[in-house]
Amino acid sequence: MMDKGMDRRALLGGMLAASGLMWGGTAQAAPFTSRRIAVTVRGAGRDVLLIPGLASGPGIWNGVLGAMPGYRFHLVQVRGFAGLAADANASGPLVQPLADEIARYITVSGLKRPAIVGHSMGGTLAMMVGLKGVAGRAMVVDMLPAGAAMVGGTASGLGFLADQLGGYLTGTVAGRRYLAQIVGQAPGARGSDPEVIANALRDLANIDLGPQLARLSIPLEIVYAVGADREQAAVITSRFRSAYAPKKDAVLRAIGPSGHMVMADQPARFQAALGAFLKDI
Repeated sequence: MMDKGMDRRALLGGMLAASGLMWGGTAQAAPFTSRRIAVTVRGAGRDVLLIPGLASGPGIWNGVLGAMPGYRFHLVQVRGFAGLAADANASGPLVQPLADEIARYITVSGLKRPAIVGHSMGGTLAMMVGLKGVAGRAMVVDMLPAGAAMVGGTASGLGFLADQLGGYLTGTVAGRRYLAQIVGQAPGARGSDPEVIANALRDLANIDLGPQLARLSIPLEIVYAVGADREQAAVITSRFRSAYAPKKDAVLRAIGPSGHMVMADQPARFQAALGAFLKDI
């Protein structure tokens, strides 16, 4: 029969274990919760964060998950995109708070400088998180350091127009109707919140990471899409090389013929590039 002292110690140990504090051991990390992002973990192995682009959900990475075993993929989804309620992303600044939250996820989850792969807006977020010193390497898929440059503008020139456009898209009946049409045509964007999309577009138009690239100390690789037209491909290549020139050791890789969704248009070539990028993590 257990004496009363032993019984009390057993009871105390059980209570501590239930609260996440093991007697004589270390505290267990609390589960990550966020009002801005949701993260799903798939697979086992070295840690890789996958961040989709504007209005998209984690489904854009399905081909990668099936073709690349040996990694623990952390699928990031922005609240307000692809069926998730907007929650804290419903108003106000969006992109910088998202970068802060992804960095917090890495820290809270105890990840040791994981690789980050981001498509489009996700590429912007990958660079912003990389600048925080919590990532080991970053791959940007079809995104320039300045979001406005993707449509031939600049942050200083297009930023003001984006602010006005955001008000039009969410503050007028015609604007909301137009934005709904855009969402309906974007891959994986069904169920995305127009207000969150408008906020994202506004922020991206005002962000230019070019001046900060020189202090991005981690390996950076940029995969960008080119079409079948050689002259147009040369123009796109020149634009990307110029934009990423401040990061002198950046690796740029053109994949084509492809549209913006490189991982879907050229899955085998994209997966080969991603595999080479991840082999040293």
